[in-house]
Amino acid sequence: MKDPVVIIGAGIVGLATALQLQKRKPHVPIIIIEKESVVAKHQTGNNSGVIHSGIYYKPGSLKALNCKRGYQMLLEFCDTYHIPYDLCGKVIVATSEKELPRLQTIYDRGVENGLENLRFLDPKDLAEKEPYATGIKALFVPQAGIVDYGVVAKKMAEIFEINGGKIFFNTSVKALKQKTNCIEIHTNKEVLKAQIGVNCAGLYCDKIYEMEGPKKIPIRIIPFRGEYYTVKASKRYLVNNLIYPVPDPSFPFLGVHFTRRIDGEIEAGPNAVLAYRREGYSKKAIYLPEFLESISWPGFIKVALKYWKTGIGEIYRSYNKAAFTKALQKLLPDIKASDLETGGAGVRAQACLIDGSLPDDFIIEESSHMIHVLNAPSPAATSSLSIGWTVAEKIIQKLD
Repeated sequence: MKDPVVIIGAGIVGLATALQLQKRKPHVPIIIIEKESVVAKHQTGNNSGVIHSGIYYKPGSLKALNCKRGYQMLLEFCDTYHIPYDLCGKVIVATSEKELPRLQTIYDRGVENGLENLRFLDPKDLAEKEPYATGIKALFVPQAGIVDYGVVAKKMAEIFEINGGKIFFNTSVKALKQKTNCIEIHTNKEVLKAQIGVNCAGLYCDKIYEMEGPKKIPIRIIPFRGEYYTVKASKRYLVNNLIYPVPDPSFPFLGVHFTRRIDGEIEAGPNAVLAYRREGYSKKAIYLPEFLESISWPGFIKVALKYWKTGIGEIYRSYNKAAFTKALQKLLPDIKASDLETGGAGVRAQACLIDGSLPDDFIIEESSHMIHVLNAPSPAATSSLSIGWTVAEKIIQKLD
């Protein structure tokens, strides 16, 4: 084959795609181009490190199928390359009667998605798992765990390069041009001719999608920043593993929770606020053209009107530590503002359609010489090797 497969983006999904294609087609030349100087700079390197079980996702959806398959692939990968992880389990805690039907729905989905040994906990049972958590009922999910996805991504990159793959860093895409037998990828350094191009650009995947021409799906990536506090070392005893709330159906995010990281640190959060730029990891990170682009998108305007009350609460907690602490105390009454230190933040690339819907499932679009991964939020890291397998199959179909 004259022209290579070129993958745009060296996050965990792009790397997993390269690895899975390399495994299936070892003689196909593969290039990854990455605008940063390292892999896993953005979503992959700034998430909470949770290994998701797949309990929340609609049975039969791409999320459910890829999370279940990707979960096993991830564990096998970590075992093979001696990457530390811990299947510590998590508790999803109902703190009021109105949350009980939603907790039952989560359990039913988990069973339908093939999860075994799920167990409801009464307050006494909950106290055995998480002595400082409070709730009227909880669901224990033994499959949930923790890992460092940055470490996983770096190992993927290492294997890919050892096996002959190439990663071009500090290389950003400026234009795509369809040709009869290839796609031309114009970068800040050179023009690459690719038999197949794969868009795994995360926070900028819609921009790459637009470069190809008229869009089948009117979509915009809206960046939501999730801010964390870390629990002081002297108060880490308050959390054993993972403590989650029952998700609020009026908001498309899980809500603040407690996460033990693989290094022993305890994170509290995240909230979910509109970022003022696509890679806006702090309140001071503002890029006016991107911010205006987000708030002027017709779909976002509809989302803002629908969720304005919840959104205002999220913004208030972003600027008010006491309010953030109060939200955490719903799960863990003993936590105090003085126990919390400002932690990191991540930015979620949330796809928003022009009609105001926020797609809950993964979205993969194809054209003659391109494959676009357009919506891959959580649990994309857990599912990465499965998503990579799915995309690799699509690449092979095009190559054949």
